[in-house]
Amino acid sequence: MDIKEKISKIVDKVKNDPEIAELFKKDPIKAVEKVIGVDLPDDVIDKVVDGVKAKIGVESAGDALGKLKKLF
Repeated sequence: MDIKEKISKIVDKVKNDPEIAELFKKDPIKAVEKVIGVDLPDDVIDKVVDGVKAKIGVESAGDALGKLKKLF
């Protein structure tokens, strides 16, 4: 699985689909799993959620970049 590709797909959905955006605000794990259609292990899903948050600016850039570096 290409995590960067999945993160980009999810970010696109969150930005362009109000239903997914609202779900992501309330329950980011369910939103991510809905977009990619896969139930991921907790450690993977947490990293994907962090990556999505970083790309859409939900978290501060410094904190999010530190988390993303752990992915790669």
